[in-house]
This record gives sequence, structure tokens and C-alpha cells, in this order.
Amino acid sequence: MNTAMLIGLLAGSMTTAAWLPQVAKAFRTRSTQDFSWGWFAMFGFGVAFWLVYGFAVSALAVILPNALTLLLVLSLFALKVRHVRML
Repeated sequence: MNTAMLIGLLAGSMTTAAWLPQVAKAFRTRSTQDFSWGWFAMFGFGVAFWLVYGFAVSALAVILPNALTLLLVLSLFALKVRHVRML
């Protein structure tokens, strides 16, 4: 593993880990009203396209963080859908 790969994995880990407190807070408070549907669509598709790109160029430093970020975004999305149904 070269230095560029390590830097990419570190950068991806940090930006993905930055979502963990927000996801934890949303599940703890059961509040997702600050997330707009438009944000979910734009950010979710952006992350999905980065994931596709990572597979296209076989870049593990792009694939891993974006796969994890997509899971976090989808979990927030599911929580928001659940909250809307409960209202």
C-alpha cells in the first residue's frame, strides 16, 4: 500500500466518521426534521456516483468511505421516513 492510498483511506475515514455523531444524535433524539428531502436526494446520489466511480477505477480509498457514507445516509433516510409516518 502506497502513501497516496494511505492518505486517501485516512481522508475517507475522517469524512465518513464525521457522520457518526449526527446519525447517533438523530437516532437518540428521533429527530430528522433538519434534513431536507432535497439534501437526501442530492447527497445520496452524489455519494452513490462516487461509489460507482470508485469501482470503475478500482480505487479502494474511494469505494470504502463512500460505501460506509451511503449506509449512514440511507439509515438517516429510513429514520426520516419512519418519523414522517409517525406524525
